[in-house]
Amino acid sequence: MAFVIDRCACEESPRIGMMVLQPVPESVPRARRWFRRFIAPYRPMCSVDDCVLMISELVTNAVLYGCSDEPWVVRVEWFREGTSLRVEVHNPGFPANVSLRRPDADDAHGRGLLLVDSIAASWHSGPGRSGGTVVSFVMSDAWPAT
Repeated sequence: MAFVIDRCACEESPRIGMMVLQPVPESVPRARRWFRRFIAPYRPMCSVDDCVLMISELVTNAVLYGCSDEPWVVRVEWFREGTSLRVEVHNPGFPANVSLRRPDADDAHGRGLLLVDSIAASWHSGPGRSGGTVVSFVMSDAWPAT
């Protein structure tokens, strides 16, 4: 695992952190633990527990559905954008494969994006800047207006 902490987020460079994870199930608790640790100094007013839950769901999906013929990683980045916190999860999968499902009560899977949809102010999926897929969510009012 690798990580970067950007101490001075600003309008030109809003990223405040990033971690790179191996596409293995053990990366899910690692992502939860490290995000919680990395975001703490920024003291967001939004629920860090909710963010950790959504990151857990998105990293799980990235590990399960990301694919490449080459070795690959899952990248998680978080940004301060005005008063909002935006978190992105990147993998080399196909963007068209991301969809919000409405599982039946007895379905064992398919609730991750439904959770994100119900908790986040907004979420988005599409092609990543360098290919693959990015799924992101926004938590509004994470910081006071400056």
